[in-house]
Amino acid sequence: LHNHGFWRPKPLLDTARVTLSFNSWHRKNHQDSQALWKHEAVQKYLESLSKEYQQVSHQLSAHSLNDFEQRALRRRCADLSPIAAAFQEIKEAEREVQELEAMCTELDTRDEKQLLELALEEKESLDKKMNMLCRKLFQLLVPKEKYDRSPVILEVTAGRTTGGDICQQFTKEMFDMYKSYAEYKRWTFDIVNYTPAEIGGLHHAAAHISGENVYRHLKYEGGTHRVQRIPETGLSSRMQRIHTGTMSVIVLPQPEEVDVKVEPKDLRIDTFRAKGAGGQHVNKTDSAVRIVHLPTGLAVECQQERSQQLNKEIALRTLRAKLYQQVLEKQLSQEQSARKLQLGTRAQSERIRTYNFTQDRVTDHRISYDARNIKEILSGKEALDKLINRLLEFAEIEAVTQYLENLQALEGEG
Repeated sequence: LHNHGFWRPKPLLDTARVTLSFNSWHRKNHQDSQALWKHEAVQKYLESLSKEYQQVSHQLSAHSLNDFEQRALRRRCADLSPIAAAFQEIKEAEREVQELEAMCTELDTRDEKQLLELALEEKESLDKKMNMLCRKLFQLLVPKEKYDRSPVILEVTAGRTTGGDICQQFTKEMFDMYKSYAEYKRWTFDIVNYTPAEIGGLHHAAAHISGENVYRHLKYEGGTHRVQRIPETGLSSRMQRIHTGTMSVIVLPQPEEVDVKVEPKDLRIDTFRAKGAGGQHVNKTDSAVRIVHLPTGLAVECQQERSQQLNKEIALRTLRAKLYQQVLEKQLSQEQSARKLQLGTRAQSERIRTYNFTQDRVTDHRISYDARNIKEILSGKEALDKLINRLLEFAEIEAVTQYLENLQALEGEG
């Protein structure tokens, strides 16, 4: 097409690999979707895509195109069409807001007070609509991660060095939170491994979660979570002393087809009695399975099923997902590996989120976002979903901003 003088496509955002970096977010002044929409570079970029869509649509009507050119133009048109439509929709909503603002400046007499109140209510409604439309537009622009639709293996582990029992209790609360969130999102939550601690806590647990866009919603949950609370029992509870503890979450995408060859000779398979809830059965049979991949030292356990064979199959599937994750990390060696980024060293300085029970506040440190009512968050329903969607919105804005900065830098060099 280029050689024949047809349209020259500008790069769509989802054709570039944009890596989310929350570390640079503070320089963005915590922009929301509408603030980014008003940015000159964004307007210029979207105008160019809208014009390109018109050009491509016009070219499609030409009778001189061969089959190859027709297919290429149709693909590009399909990419640009929803973006151009969303762009025009926002422009129309923006005009409505401007008209209302102009009307509000004229309604200042007492007789027009009621009309002014109605106009302000309408403006508030339009502002919400604008934000929703901007969010929709940036979701179209943001690069689609390959595994956003994939099921995941979610692991939780109590902190080893800080907090004592408080870490194990918090780990159990977090695992229960994600289980409830899966129910809220109508996902399937299958426990793969569950190692309870004394006094009702949890040392480690893993679950396979499947459903619609599971990895997309959970990918930023990986990392060190910190808890600050007064224990319910013991000397600290009587002295009202606040204890601090940590636990870690790892979220690994599990593609439907993981092409990783695992040689039987490289595996050590052990069986043992399950430790979780399950009635008398778990105390009488060695149904739980532990598989160690000798070349890498990776170990996985499964005690979900009563059948040893089923537990072995699930453990092998989990092992392949972890080995596949290692392959991905090697391919992205220039970046921080996904597992290291999430797990870190479990030090409190690397925390991604703090749950302060004494102040009834949850703080996500990557986006400086505070949410009140910890019980609502830990219930794993609407409040947690709001926090996760806030993270996703900030990630989308960061990705768009980073891409446009790169684009401007390339234009400057040109």
